[in-house]
Formats: sequence, structure tokens, C-alpha cells
Amino acid sequence: MSYRITRFVISTLMTCCLISPSLALSEPQNAPVFSLPGQDETIDLSKYRGKVVYLDFWASWCDPCKRSFPWMNKLQEQYGRDGLEIIAVNLDSSRQDAEEFLTKVPATFDIAFDEKGKTAEIYKLKAMPSSYLIDRNGKLVHKSLGYRKEEKEIIESKIQQLTTNNLIAKR
Repeated sequence: MSYRITRFVISTLMTCCLISPSLALSEPQNAPVFSLPGQDETIDLSKYRGKVVYLDFWASWCDPCKRSFPWMNKLQEQYGRDGLEIIAVNLDSSRQDAEEFLTKVPATFDIAFDEKGKTAEIYKLKAMPSSYLIDRNGKLVHKSLGYRKEEKEIIESKIQQLTTNNLIAKR
């Protein structure tokens, strides 16, 4: 293994271990918008305004990603009618790798493909997978690094709160 790759692997592992996995953002900030090819149509984040968005970054080689997909399917089913939309952005350099993953681990939510990783750059990804919770006004309100079962309750609680606020705002 080359020095460069070894350094990247060590740096990534240290980042995953040292950074708090679940981070509420003290000051909500605008979620960077993007437009990426999807499975059936272009995924444009700006068109999700008015929805609560769970934005997940994943890759076919990521074992925690395989475990997170069934949970995200459950979230979409449970909270979709209340305004939740899940967008999972694939960062594989080959769309074929992503498609093979999806045949084994199907998704009931929107999938976008970012083979060049530009969206990961604008979101300043530090771990794989990483996810962001975006409120109905397009503000980033929470981010999670990695996928840990312990965090599911925290994230679901935040989704419940945001989707309930969404329903109250519509009345």
C-alpha cells in the first residue's frame, strides 16, 4: 500500500473515531443545493423545498451503508406521508458499481449519482456514510458521521419533530 493511500486510510479512520458521530448544528445554515442525475430523473435539491430531507452520502464498498439502507427504507415508509424525503447520493466512480449494490440492497427513496464527488466536496464530507437533515426551509439542522445504531433514535426523533412542525405549519 502506498504512503498516500495509507495516510488517507489512517486519516479517515481517525476522523471516524474522533469526531462526534451525531452533531446538531447550533446555527442552522442553508443546505448547499445541487442537481445530479438520478435513477429516473434529475435530482435537484431546490425542488425539495417544503419537505424535510434526509440527505445520505454512500458508496457500494461501504459496509455501514449496506446496513443503513433498510433503515432508510423504513424511515421513508413511516414518515414519507408526513413530508420526509430521503435522497441518497452515491459517490462511486462507476455508476455500474452503484447499480449492482442497489440490486442487492434496494432503495425505496431517491438515489442520485455523483461520480466526480463534487457534492461531497461542497458538503465537506469527513466520513462514509455521512448524512444531513434539512428542514422544510432548506436549512441544515443536523449531521451524522458514519452509521451507528445508537444514533437511529436521535435522528428519528429529529425527523419526527421536523415532520410534526411541517404538519403544524400547513394548518
